[in-house]
Amino acid sequence: MKENSTARLSGTAQTPEFGYVRIDADIQLRRMRVQCASPKGTVLFVHGFPETIYAWQDIAATLGAEYEVHAFDWPGYGQSSRPSADRFAYAPRDYARVLRGYIEQAGIDRRNLVIYATDIGALPALLAAIDEPGLARRIIVGDFAPFDRPQYMQERLQSMKDPASAEAMRAAFNATRDEILQNVFTRGLPATSHYGISDAFREDLAKGWPSGELTPADAFYHYYSYFTRDQQYFESNLAKLNTPVSVVWGEQDILISKDMGEELASRAHAPLRILAGIGHFPHLQDSAATVAEVRAAFEAE
Repeated sequence: MKENSTARLSGTAQTPEFGYVRIDADIQLRRMRVQCASPKGTVLFVHGFPETIYAWQDIAATLGAEYEVHAFDWPGYGQSSRPSADRFAYAPRDYARVLRGYIEQAGIDRRNLVIYATDIGALPALLAAIDEPGLARRIIVGDFAPFDRPQYMQERLQSMKDPASAEAMRAAFNATRDEILQNVFTRGLPATSHYGISDAFREDLAKGWPSGELTPADAFYHYYSYFTRDQQYFESNLAKLNTPVSVVWGEQDILISKDMGEELASRAHAPLRILAGIGHFPHLQDSAATVAEVRAAFEAE
């Protein structure tokens, strides 16, 4: 199994700091931050299912030589709060509120902020930008489902999206936790393209899954129960998206087809980069490309 490309990243790595930020009475987020003496700007990384902030640790350490870097665990993931679903819906629209709350509580300058959001984190970032046009300088998104197009999604995700089968799929996700954490990051890739993740990340995934009474699979289920509603809201309000957007997609993503990325880029008038040989998690498979994408975002007008 190949290591990811983090070892090839250039620059002097900085040490990430871990802590907590409270958003409201129900939500406290575990966060990772790398401070820079003279930052060129701020980067905020937003993870997907079933990840935690450790997905960004090596990238953050590298970019921390030039930028202030932030990442946080979504509610329901890692070591962030897991309120019951009657107190927090775990919907994309609610995650958008959490994202905006984090930016405010962390005191981030929106004028020079780049958000890199993937998978379940991407739609909330775009919804937040519709609500707050000055949310960021640029948002980089990829490998997610912005529109209600089940035909572009893997069968298991289609089942999670369908109310008739969602509860059974939720149970299946929880029952196969070990298999998911072992194989999700390289699923669909040829053996020659498999890559490893750090021991710290793998341990954090395992530790975070059973934390509290609500698992990441449960949070994922609740997210999907509102997914179609929030996708349709986004599509009907796409014309209000004024924040510059870049779209990055893994060519070999079997979970969500690159056709979805192509439609989003076309309709949002956004630059599109299809990554050859890359699956659903570009930031893990080729982290050097992610670093380059962030640097390019700060250079773009």
